[in-house]
Amino acid sequence: MSLTGGEIKIDGYSITKQYQKAIRNVGAIVENPEMYKYLSGYQNLIHFARMIPDISDERIEEVVKLVGLGARIHDKVRTYSLGMRQRLGVAQAILHRPKLLILDEPTNGLDPAGIRELRDYLRQLAKDEGISIFVSSHLLAEMELMCDRVAIIQNGKLIDVRSIKQQSDDQAESRRFIFEVGNVVEAIAIMARLGHPAEADGQSAAIAVEADRELVAKLNAAFVEGGVSVYGIRAQSKSLEDQFLEMTGGEQIV
Repeated sequence: MSLTGGEIKIDGYSITKQYQKAIRNVGAIVENPEMYKYLSGYQNLIHFARMIPDISDERIEEVVKLVGLGARIHDKVRTYSLGMRQRLGVAQAILHRPKLLILDEPTNGLDPAGIRELRDYLRQLAKDEGISIFVSSHLLAEMELMCDRVAIIQNGKLIDVRSIKQQSDDQAESRRFIFEVGNVVEAIAIMARLGHPAEADGQSAAIAVEADRELVAKLNAAFVEGGVSVYGIRAQSKSLEDQFLEMTGGEQIV
């Protein structure tokens, strides 16, 4: 697929004008990496290292440690769990010290423990090796936990790029809070007198209001002073999935 516009540079090299130099700085895994199951994990890495110039035994040992496979690296790959095979695939992809690691649906088929394990290793890898990790996935809840920034693509077009941290900070300024109270009618009346309209939250004994932290404390004090028991206060945050559906009108990502 050719570029329709713009330019892509990897470590300063243009992929159109300096392709070989640019691509040397890329490692990639597409879904579940294929390994020789009759070989050990270490033998697989030795095999891949032979295809890449200047990969030392020390570098192989280093990547094994980075992905946490030291205790099992000499076992046959057929005895590995899917999560371990994913980590072995990551080890293979970073042997040549790439600046960019591309992963396509890396958590496919993993159980919750395997997903968390892989996520933790990837974040640690980015920190220790200084690698930028580009992940393609439909699992938005997982991306919210794994990534620092997300880009939303719909029908082949980039519609938004946002920082996960910035998203959290923005929501912290003002968000929807749920107050669980003993008397909903009286609580709403108190809020109305304070100039802060609220609404009953479904069938529960609770009210919902848009507020910041300062207003939450003020309302809580007003309820207690007005004789309304407060049993709980919780914040409702929009998940990345909620925001994605808002931005795309509920359509599927393509």
